[in-house]
Amino acid sequence: MADEVAVTVTINGETVTDRVPARMHAADFLRHRLGLTGTHVGCEQGVCGMCTVLVNGEAVKSCLMFAAQLDGCAVETVESLATGDQLNPLQQAFKDEHGLQCGFCTPGFLMTATALARRGQRLCAAEIREEIAGVLCRCTGYDGIVKAIARHLDETAV
Repeated sequence: MADEVAVTVTINGETVTDRVPARMHAADFLRHRLGLTGTHVGCEQGVCGMCTVLVNGEAVKSCLMFAAQLDGCAVETVESLATGDQLNPLQQAFKDEHGLQCGFCTPGFLMTATALARRGQRLCAAEIREEIAGVLCRCTGYDGIVKAIARHLDETAV
């Protein structure tokens, strides 16, 4: 079909080649084509940040990208963080610091914080709040989330 585009993308370390509708959003490609349902879709307008994934190491809202834009990119979703039943250190920090309640926003925070941690900086609580402002939570009040991210940044800072 003329309205389909071929894409080859590395997702969580595995190369995927597919044909996608030209206007399919990256979030829908990840969720519906690839079954990576950890990428949550909330507002579909880039406001809530629930669909945040890493594209070439940068946190992006996948509802604002077309799947075709992923061609040639490396994408990491929340499914890339844990190894089997073993949580990664950031996920463990979220668990230990009570950084989640309903969990719907958690993948967005985890991926945003993963990109943040890769910068190798320690940040104060106010700076962390500013960095995660693109992801909304309706349950936690953010305190546990900020504590978890701060703990992880302290553990991973260079």
